[in-house]
Amino acid sequence: MAPEPYRRRLALLRQAMHEADVGAYLCDHAEMLQWLTGYTVSDTFYRGCVVPLEGEPVWVLRRIDELPCKAATWLSDIRPYADEANAYDHMACALKEIGATRVGADFNSYGFTVHAWHSLSRRLPDVEFVDIAGSANLLRAVKDETELGKLAQACRIADGAMAAVAKGIGVGMRPRDASAIASNHYLTNGSDDYWVGPVSISRRAAQGGHDMGFLHTMLREDRLADGDILHVELVPRVGGYSARIMRSISVGTPDPQMITVMARLCALQDAQFAAMRPEAVARDVDAILRAPLLEEGLRSDFSNITGYQLGLYAKTPRSSDTSLSFHPAADWRLHEGQVFHMYATAQGLALSETVVVTPEGARRMTATPRRILIAAQDYRNETGDMA
Repeated sequence: MAPEPYRRRLALLRQAMHEADVGAYLCDHAEMLQWLTGYTVSDTFYRGCVVPLEGEPVWVLRRIDELPCKAATWLSDIRPYADEANAYDHMACALKEIGATRVGADFNSYGFTVHAWHSLSRRLPDVEFVDIAGSANLLRAVKDETELGKLAQACRIADGAMAAVAKGIGVGMRPRDASAIASNHYLTNGSDDYWVGPVSISRRAAQGGHDMGFLHTMLREDRLADGDILHVELVPRVGGYSARIMRSISVGTPDPQMITVMARLCALQDAQFAAMRPEAVARDVDAILRAPLLEEGLRSDFSNITGYQLGLYAKTPRSSDTSLSFHPAADWRLHEGQVFHMYATAQGLALSETVVVTPEGARRMTATPRRILIAAQDYRNETGDMA
């Protein structure tokens, strides 16, 4: 029998399977695999977990990954194959043993490609694959205590790394140097890896295009000068769970107008957080930020979302999970325990937090001061020791 929290997660999946009238589910989505089994691995070779409506699930994967899988998963039935074998032969064999004629899958899973579908269908001509839309992402939306604990740890690393960057940068340094400071803090404080997130000199990065140009720019060799704003987005992961935070760090005293803009972003985002209660409609939360920024001329256009779901980021081709995100057409409702990255940008400034939905509204899980930070100042103890 599955231990907690996997027992509850398996029950959620099987409820979705029952509603779709399928006898088995093919899980090949990287984050869903870890959430369901405790282990995930890249799609270098096809791999996945077959979950019957009743009975024990089966892991199918490369032999080189067998021992790491055994060390991490609660499953006992692990079926490895040699690299010269055909992975689809082994997956089809596992599905045949279960004997289901209707097999559920998430057709939007980046594991369940057209090639995978055709390869399995040729080997299983009597099986109908059924799309359980959104199952790989939406079943994981409400976080349990285990998940919230990992996210809280990632938030502490994010806050500490932001404090380290703010204290460590100055005139003549590059965005690359800021990334190195953050990466070192990640690795010495328990993060899974060293991937920092986007770091740029915001106003220079925005000169070549729209106001959002600095958010996802590549690392450049520009050097900071007095009066520059360094945009820093941090995305540390703990056990695969990513916290996220953005701040603007001023080299020298920031312009009073920038201070005013940042204060407005804070106020509007605080209003969003207050509205993020269970059963709130996502588009209404989005409008609290979007409409005033456009009406007040702080944004000339607003094509981006204002927040998206946070959680697991495993061996995946995407860096953000937008399956639940905030925009004018978002008609889904919030639930207690969901975690989001909420962000506000205007005039080359950025502010974001990791928040969890509670009955009283969204509670911040990140704790860095909500204002323009000043380079060479120490913020570690301003809201508790963030180091």
